[in-house]
Amino acid sequence: MPDNDATLPARDLYSVSRLNAEVRAVLEGSFPLVWVEGEITGLSQPRSGHWYFGLKDSFAQVRCAMFRNRNVLVRFRPADGQQVVVRARVSFFEARGEFQLVAEHVEPAGEGALRRAFEVLKAKLDEEGLFDPARKKALPAYPRRVGIVTSPTGAAIHDCLTVLRRRFPALAVVLYPVPVQGEAAAAEIAQMLRLADARGECDLLILTRGGGSPEDLAPFNDEALARAIAGLRTPLIAAVGHEIDFTIADFVADRRAPTPSAAAELASPDGAELGERVERIAARLRGRVLRLTAAARTRLEHLTHRLERSHPAAILRQRAQRLDDLDLRQRQALARRIERHLERLAGARGRLRLLAPSTRLALARDRLRGAARRLGTTATTVLRAGRGRLAATAGKLDALSPLATLDRGYAIVQRSDDGRVVRSCDVAPPGTAVEALLADGVLVCRVETCSSRRR
Repeated sequence: MPDNDATLPARDLYSVSRLNAEVRAVLEGSFPLVWVEGEITGLSQPRSGHWYFGLKDSFAQVRCAMFRNRNVLVRFRPADGQQVVVRARVSFFEARGEFQLVAEHVEPAGEGALRRAFEVLKAKLDEEGLFDPARKKALPAYPRRVGIVTSPTGAAIHDCLTVLRRRFPALAVVLYPVPVQGEAAAAEIAQMLRLADARGECDLLILTRGGGSPEDLAPFNDEALARAIAGLRTPLIAAVGHEIDFTIADFVADRRAPTPSAAAELASPDGAELGERVERIAARLRGRVLRLTAAARTRLEHLTHRLERSHPAAILRQRAQRLDDLDLRQRQALARRIERHLERLAGARGRLRLLAPSTRLALARDRLRGAARRLGTTATTVLRAGRGRLAATAGKLDALSPLATLDRGYAIVQRSDDGRVVRSCDVAPPGTAVEALLADGVLVCRVETCSSRRR
């Protein structure tokens, strides 16, 4: 038989987990935060710290879970049968396939009306721009006087004063006493804020009170008070209740502080830190003053020296000293010139003395004497040498001289007229007067005849 399912159209097949996941995505993506009022039933508080309970009314019931990170902020202990208001987000517990609410905030049902009124007023004022950060005023860094608008008998004023005395004892404080709870409190607070702002005696205002129930904090969720805060010219810090409490006054104020002590911290400078800063600035100023003083002293000394140099007496002293220096240099130059002239004059005198006739004669005489001495010395030397040579030559001549032969009986015949030596008969023909030189005299003769031996 054919399969009947084969004729059915194609369809998606979901697993249970996939279906639960898609249902969860649809639920959580379709609902914003919701406020739900009902009676607690089946409350369970395991050791994990999470709370699990149901909310019911006369017709229905829904499961709720509130995890530990949120329920630690709840200021009361819930119990079965208690009527509460829950702010929650819609969710889906896939493991059981159950629709549930995950609670973000729980409060007794009596507070639910206040909470809804709070949310309505908050949305209205936010739309008007009263919460806009752009309109909020900056807090003064160093206020001279701080005004505190609060009950004079509450713990808030004590906390503020304690912190202010510790941080900055010199800061002046003005207390503007008002009631901080009750039906007339909001109007009186608004009136006191306008009065403090009009007097203008404070640089900063603090609106504060301690913690309390939503009914106790109700005056600070008043619309008239919010508009009074928005109209202030003086910066305002709001510190109403505990850290988890938020009021309309907190949103409109220029700054919110979680506690009165924190408001005092914001309002006052830290005296110790300021003292250290002042000391650092003072140290820098001292250093700067010392440097400026040193620079001024140096400049003063420089100007003093310049003034001393430019003073008429100093100028006169400088010029007198310069005149003395020039005079000394002139004298030294003149002395050097005179010395050079004297040297030149002495040289000229020496040259003139050398050029004088008597000097020249004396010099010539000295040169002649010197020459004569040298000549005499030379002549003596030459004569001595000549005598020696002459003696030697004379000895040689004597040995060779014909006169020496005269001693041996020879004679030298010369013509009487011209002194020629008669060496042949041709020189002295007969009749020629001749002289015969003998060893001891001259014999005068006349040639009578001449006969030649060679014939």
